[in-house]
Amino acid sequence: MHIKFFCPYWGSEHLDYTTFLHKIKEAGYDGTEIILPYDKNDKDLIVKTAKQLNLEIIALWGGVIEGNFSTSIKTYEEHLRNACSIQPLFVNIQTGKDHYTYEQNMEFIHLAQRISEETRVKVVHETHRGKFSFAAHITREYLEKNPWIRITADFSHWCNVSESLLEDQPKNIEKAIANTDHIHARVGFAEGPQIPDPRTPEWQITLDAHISWWDRIIELKRSQNAPYITISPEFGPFPYMVMMPFTGLPISSQWDINLYMKNLLKARYKE
Repeated sequence: MHIKFFCPYWGSEHLDYTTFLHKIKEAGYDGTEIILPYDKNDKDLIVKTAKQLNLEIIALWGGVIEGNFSTSIKTYEEHLRNACSIQPLFVNIQTGKDHYTYEQNMEFIHLAQRISEETRVKVVHETHRGKFSFAAHITREYLEKNPWIRITADFSHWCNVSESLLEDQPKNIEKAIANTDHIHARVGFAEGPQIPDPRTPEWQITLDAHISWWDRIIELKRSQNAPYITISPEFGPFPYMVMMPFTGLPISSQWDINLYMKNLLKARYKE
C-alpha cells in the first residue's frame, strides 16, 4: 500500500502557488491539501503546475462560519462545488455545526453525498471542533447510524474537546478508525489542538498516543488491501502555533515541524 503525503497550503499563503508547489515537490511531498480559490485563472494555474510536477491535489474547505442554518448550507454547497470543480483526488471538508441538531447536520452530510455522486469526487468529513464531528462520542453516533460516512481523522481536536488523550473512549476511537480515509497528522493535547513542537521530549507521550491511532489506521487499510492512504502533516501557524510573547515570532517553524512529521511517518510506514 502506498502512503501519500500532502503538504497544507495553510501557513504558506505568503508564497505564490507556483513557488509553493515547487517547494513541496523538492521536499518530497506527493501533493498539496489546499483551499481552492474561486478565480478560474488561479485554479487553472494550480492544476497545471501540479500536473507538471506530478503532484496530486486534495481540495480543502474549512466549513462555514455563519450561525444561520439556511445561510450556512447555501455557503457550504457553493464552496463544496468549487472544491469539486477541478476533479481533485478528493475533497476534505468541515461540515455542519456543533450546536445544530442531528437532523440539520445530516442535511449537510446528505448534500455532500449528492454532490459527490454528481461530480464523482469523493468527499470526506474532517473531525473538527465546532463542527458536527466535534467530539468522539458524538461522531460515533453519526457513523453508527450512517456507516457510509467517511472521515478525515484529526484526533487532535477530540483531545482538546475531551481534555484527555481519549484513554476512556476506546470504542469511539475504534469506530472512527474504521471510517477513516485520510489522516491529519497534527498532535493535540488536553488543553489545545496543537502541541508546541513534537520533536521535544516533554511531548513524547502525547505524540506516541496519536501515532498509536495512526498505526491502527494504516494496519486496517493494509488488511483491506487499500491501494493507498493519504496523510497531511497539519501543524498550523498562529494561533495554532504558539508565539513568543511581545515578538510576533513563532516558537517553532511550522514548515520544519510538518517536514519532520512527514519524514517520521514515512520512515515508520516504509513500504
